[in-house]
Amino acid sequence: MGLSKTIWTNPTEFLRKEQPENPVLFFAPQVVQATARRFLAGFPGLVTYAVKSNPSEEVVENLMAAGIKGFDCASPFEIDMIRRLDPDAAIHYHNPVRSRAEIAYAVERNVKTWSVDSKSEMAKLIEMVPTEGCEISVRFKLPVNGAAYNFGAKFGATSELASEILVMAAEAGYIPSITFHPGTQCTDPEAWASYIREAAVIAARAGVKIHRLNVGGGFPNTRQKGQVVDLEAIFDTIDRVTGESFGADRPALVCEPGRGLCGDAFAVAARVKGVRDDNHIFLNDGLYGSMFEFGQIGFIDRVEVLDPACNRRMGAIRPRVCFGPTCDSVDRIPGEVPLAADIAEGDFVVFQGMGAYSTVTNTKFNGFGELGLCTVLSLKL
Repeated sequence: MGLSKTIWTNPTEFLRKEQPENPVLFFAPQVVQATARRFLAGFPGLVTYAVKSNPSEEVVENLMAAGIKGFDCASPFEIDMIRRLDPDAAIHYHNPVRSRAEIAYAVERNVKTWSVDSKSEMAKLIEMVPTEGCEISVRFKLPVNGAAYNFGAKFGATSELASEILVMAAEAGYIPSITFHPGTQCTDPEAWASYIREAAVIAARAGVKIHRLNVGGGFPNTRQKGQVVDLEAIFDTIDRVTGESFGADRPALVCEPGRGLCGDAFAVAARVKGVRDDNHIFLNDGLYGSMFEFGQIGFIDRVEVLDPACNRRMGAIRPRVCFGPTCDSVDRIPGEVPLAADIAEGDFVVFQGMGAYSTVTNTKFNGFGELGLCTVLSLKL
């Protein structure tokens, strides 16, 4: 997959002329830069990008151009890419469980900010990470609602354990901080509020004044028609509740959005391979391709159907069972997708909001998975 040298006006211009047989991912740099500026203007602290959501260099470079100077990395690969693109960027290594080889690799590359959620991992960091100028953020979890799925199922210490680890970090001589993740595609500002209040309890219990509070990712992109993502309401809640909870000991704030920054900057055009007996729709993209995440948090219903000449299909909306191109029956978009009733073989089905967890989870299963990448000025069809 490579970025096209030609910049097209919009997806329809490309589809009409090129008639691609493989799915195409359309990237609008202006959108990702505008979203970055929205975060930089509204969030009351440092904005970092969670590279895992879309590690495409064109995304990272556009975020840098918009003013993003910090990056949440989860692997040596991501660390190397950021160091190559911006040697002076702030790197937060916030994958809480790392091998000793990975820790040594990051130390050599001057990574100064780490997260941890267990005493055993804290002991590894004490053993291997120099204390001078290094920050340890203790990650905790809460049973809160409002997200598409629960990140606490894998990472995060309990509140009580987080206090104990925070004491370990401070006594070892690190800069003590706290971090959390409210869960992906989180639309409820009160999820952040609950976590922030508990972070203050953790710090007070430990008797440690924390340097920074990283409020994680989870910031949503637009996945549903008519949905209004009110980022400013989330920013305002974070700012207000931090002040209320910490008072004079208020820490500096950090966030690490992934999909919130890149999600709305991409659209995917899949092509209809067949309409089986006017019932099931078979696409040339699916869960083993750019749509893997549909199986985790549901499909994006910002969908349009275009005929091969790129005219909109105007038939009544009819829910359809949609399959991907592979021979695996798991390769099905969850539920039923609302599509124009007159959809036909050769049509294009365009899904908006596809910038996050689409390129990185694309596989070559069954010999499918070719995904073109096209740069456009606008994603409007």
